[in-house]
Amino acid sequence: MKKTLKYFLAANSCEGFVSHFGDCYNPHDNWKAYIIKGGPGTGKSSFMKRVAKSAEERDEKYILCPCSSDPQSLDAVILPDKKTVILDGTAPHTLDPVYPAVCEEILNFGQFWDSGKIGKSDEIITVTDQNKALHKTAAKYLNAAGQIMLDSYKIALSCTKKAQVKTFAEKMCKKYIPHKSGTPYEWVAFLGGITPNGIITYPETVINSCENLVIISDKFHTVSNGIMNEIRNYCLINGYEIIAIKNPFLPTLLTDHIIIPELSLAFVTETQDIQFEYDARRIHSRRFTSNKMLHNSKERLKLNRKITKSLLDSASNTLDKAKAVHDKLESYYINAMDFEALDEFTEKFCKKVFA
Repeated sequence: MKKTLKYFLAANSCEGFVSHFGDCYNPHDNWKAYIIKGGPGTGKSSFMKRVAKSAEERDEKYILCPCSSDPQSLDAVILPDKKTVILDGTAPHTLDPVYPAVCEEILNFGQFWDSGKIGKSDEIITVTDQNKALHKTAAKYLNAAGQIMLDSYKIALSCTKKAQVKTFAEKMCKKYIPHKSGTPYEWVAFLGGITPNGIITYPETVINSCENLVIISDKFHTVSNGIMNEIRNYCLINGYEIIAIKNPFLPTLLTDHIIIPELSLAFVTETQDIQFEYDARRIHSRRFTSNKMLHNSKERLKLNRKITKSLLDSASNTLDKAKAVHDKLESYYINAMDFEALDEFTEKFCKKVFA
């Protein structure tokens, strides 16, 4: 029985919607990507769940990639041993072939609907616009939260002994990561994010995929980010394939975790949002922090946490409203779908992939 692994490929971040759909497969390493095109309610997520179930029945390794706007739905299924990925290539994470037919193939689910049965075009346009407006509102809350998060990060960074962090990280690299030569590859993903259900994280993915963990406890990310940047650079210089797990709120600035599959090793950041229940080495950020300086900003940091929580709650509530509107939008297309034809297509597809 394979252990379930989950990653988000996109995030409703404080920097806007961020997608790394194109990073989860390597065209230069004989990967095959199936990109699904089709409207809401056309069975994209159900199709991918069927593929994942087929993989489980065959004891094949698979990775689920939930949708950050609806974690019960899937954005992608990755079959690492088959070097195959099936992705939802529609907005907002639009993905088009870079090497058509050679690497990527389009699956057109529009072929399974009867456009004459969809109807209510004015209502569909109105509901679509409502959904977009709600996502824009959620983005404003997230942007405001990001400004507050950035303020706290800068305060903590000014209290961080950066030279000591760098020296420590360099020693960590030499201790845990052997020198080698190879072709580096970096897959960027997320281990958590803001959703209609609040902040969701998948720490079990790391625990289930790696035998060894090094945990950095750091609620401000200043120490852990310095360590992660050193580890990332060291791995890529030495030709390792890595999974760089970015922070879902400030992805340009922060890397939360680094996974090195070849070594079955992960370096992870533990915060109030994500805990790792695992017997592993723990490094506490306070050893690299001037606690006296940090204490001087105690009240400001406390207020920042309160404001951030309120803004993230508002963003989550707005995303929940957007999901309800999207569910209504799906209903128009569901009624026009030929799901029997889609089921037949799914069966043939699974036989082809797992042949």
